[in-house]
Amino acid sequence: MMNNNITTAELIDRGYGCLFEHLGTIETERFISYILSERFDYTKWRREYFGKASIEELSTAAADYEKAHPFKPKKPQIPIE
Repeated sequence: MMNNNITTAELIDRGYGCLFEHLGTIETERFISYILSERFDYTKWRREYFGKASIEELSTAAADYEKAHPFKPKKPQIPIE
């Protein structure tokens, strides 16, 4: 479930958590270093990566991915009220 009321610090913590869980410490550091050192145009990347996929196609793909790869945090999540 998406919560738009989380703080920037919480968002960063969750993002790092995902990176560390899936990439490990060294690969996470490499990824962050790469992103910070490159001139990165997210809009251009998104257009190239997703092409002409419709919002419905993207939504279905995201839902299918979530079903196949449910998020299982390693530590208990602090409830956000």
